[in-house]
Amino acid sequence: MTKTARAPRTNARVIPLRRGTTIEMVRLVCPDAAQATRIAESFGLPVLDGDAICDLHQRLISETADALGEGLNERAMQIHLQRIVGSYVGSAHGAGQFYSRAVTEAREATAKLANDTRDEDLDGPVGFESAAQRKREFAAEVAVQAHALRMAAEGAAAAYEHVVGESWKPFERQPDQPAETVSRKAAEVQMAAFG
Repeated sequence: MTKTARAPRTNARVIPLRRGTTIEMVRLVCPDAAQATRIAESFGLPVLDGDAICDLHQRLISETADALGEGLNERAMQIHLQRIVGSYVGSAHGAGQFYSRAVTEAREATAKLANDTRDEDLDGPVGFESAAQRKREFAAEVAVQAHALRMAAEGAAAAYEHVVGESWKPFERQPDQPAETVSRKAAEVQMAAFG
C-alpha cells in the first residue's frame, strides 16, 4: 500500500484577546458618592470622604512619579504607572463585583422573608438578627468598601493622566502576528506588477 503524503501540521498558538478592566467598568459596579452616603447613613456606617480618598491617591501616584522621574524615561514611566493604575482599577472592580453579589444575596434573603409559609427564613430568636438582616448589613459594609476602592482608582487614573498626558486605559496584549519575510513581501510586489 502506498501512503499519501500529508501536509505537515502547524501548531498555531491562539492567544485569546482578553479585554482589560476599564475605569468605566468600575463606575458601573461600585457605588457612587451619593449611593454610598445613603447606604452608610441607613446602616449606621461611617460616611467616607470619597473626594479626600481620590485626592490622596492622586497625590500619592504623582509624588511617586516625581521621585522616579530621574531614573525612568517617559516610556518606562508610562508602563510603570499603567501597571500601578491597573492594579487599583482591578481591585476596585473586584470589590464592585463582590458588592453586586452581596446585594443580590441580601435581596433574595429579604424576599424570602416576605413569604409567610416558609419557616426557615423567619427571624431568629428575640435579641438576634435574622439571616436576611445579616446579609443586608454585610452588603452595606461591602458597599462602603467598594466605594472607597473606586475613589482610590479614580485618583490613580487622574494622576496617570496628569503625569503621562493621556487618559489611562488597560493594557491589552495584541495577538502575535506572524512576521512577514522579505521573500513573501518581494513575491507580493512582483505579483502586483502583473496586475
